[in-house]
Amino acid sequence: MDNKYDAYFKVNKETWNKKVSIHTKSEFYDIEGFKKGKTSLNSYELKELGNVNGKSLLHLQCHFGQDTLSLSRLGAKCTGIDLSSEGIKQAKLLNDELGLDATFIESNLYDVPKYVDGKFDVVFTSYGVIGWLPDLKTWGKIIASKLNRGGIFYLIEFHPIVWMFDFIQTPPKLTYSYLKGEVIYEEYKGTYTNIDADIISKEYGWNHGLGEVVSALTDAGLHIEFLHEFEKSPYNSFPEMVNTDDGMYVLKENQKMFPLLYSIRATKI
Repeated sequence: MDNKYDAYFKVNKETWNKKVSIHTKSEFYDIEGFKKGKTSLNSYELKELGNVNGKSLLHLQCHFGQDTLSLSRLGAKCTGIDLSSEGIKQAKLLNDELGLDATFIESNLYDVPKYVDGKFDVVFTSYGVIGWLPDLKTWGKIIASKLNRGGIFYLIEFHPIVWMFDFIQTPPKLTYSYLKGEVIYEEYKGTYTNIDADIISKEYGWNHGLGEVVSALTDAGLHIEFLHEFEKSPYNSFPEMVNTDDGMYVLKENQKMFPLLYSIRATKI
């Protein structure tokens, strides 16, 4: 990875390290409910990922490990990686407290070949991950290199149209390009779990369209099984969203002009 990105990654790591202590105490992540057995996985990934029991699984950009541990509870032999040293520290503590056997490794996504040994039956990543990555071609190659032949890659992510909006403004303003342009810098008070938290979030990110995501995977030799787009989201990511009977959120009727999420499942042939 080109070291021109190192300064961006350093700032992002510092911000995520600060977020961890806030997120672990937040209602959003509901640690106490999780400890009592509640899964952190949503219906989309539970349905589309398929049975992971007995499979080796690599979770990329795992934050403080809740989804990794939820997958471990489903019988997968899990390894989670994340840029944040504090996130990995909390993931290890949570793993030990729950008596699970997941492995957690502090690693930038692009350093996975250096720090993560072996290959896996499943590579998994979800919700708010693509935008932290400047180079998807390398991302795709790393995923392919870490999959066993016949292995599955699964991604569920916020739709790139969502990332065209500046959420610091109210109402959100259409600001950013759909296609990857220059790096985007945002600085704001709080975090998505606690908007009034005593933290200044400083973040560098990159927008990637669906074509770029799909091409990064196919260029790396993966076969796309499906690309699905969804108008419902498990997260209340826009102002004035409507809560549906199934616990999801949708845009207000007069704003419902684009999908909120997409998912990809791909196979290493």
